[in-house]
Amino acid sequence: MTTPTDPYTIQDLASLQALFGPVGDASVRKEVSRLHPVYQRWIEASPFAVLATVGSDGLDASPRGDPPGLVSIQDEHTLLLPERAGNNRIDSLKNILADPRVALLFLVPGVGETLRVNGRARISVAPDLMQRLAMDGKLPRCVLVITVDTVFFQCARAMKRASLWDAREAAAAVPTAGEMLAALTHNAIDGVAYDRALPARQRDTLY
Repeated sequence: MTTPTDPYTIQDLASLQALFGPVGDASVRKEVSRLHPVYQRWIEASPFAVLATVGSDGLDASPRGDPPGLVSIQDEHTLLLPERAGNNRIDSLKNILADPRVALLFLVPGVGETLRVNGRARISVAPDLMQRLAMDGKLPRCVLVITVDTVFFQCARAMKRASLWDAREAAAAVPTAGEMLAALTHNAIDGVAYDRALPARQRDTLY
């Protein structure tokens, strides 16, 4: 017995496109296949990006941060992203081993637009790259060498809807890392102790 199709589920491209209408000229022309100098300026100003990957174990989207210019521009077709110390889950890196396709979303604090880069990555431990991307005298664990396929900027509507960069008092409503771990482990992890030790641990293992 087959399950009846939900009449409100969009299942084909024509129906989907009918919801939104034609793509504007600017939205088409802003996408290029190289790191145009104006996009290079954007990347050089960004201290934060989200890296998206896909692999045999599923999807991953994880944050990356460093001082502005966290991703180095090798040339107009190549980006270098250092992998710093972290939690050692290496979800993104395992995905890249299985499927080299990656996407990056760059943010600049206070700026509504974001920059999107799609490409393919490989994992390198080449000594010259490791030395070049050292921070505070510490080498990255490895370097993602990303070959760029497409680049374009995203307009500020999402940021404006979210009022992302506006001052707000949301922090008090968000559970701390310790509170989340205590709840998820039924208090097998002491959340209060975890939160107390976290600032020093993060400071000492930043790089």
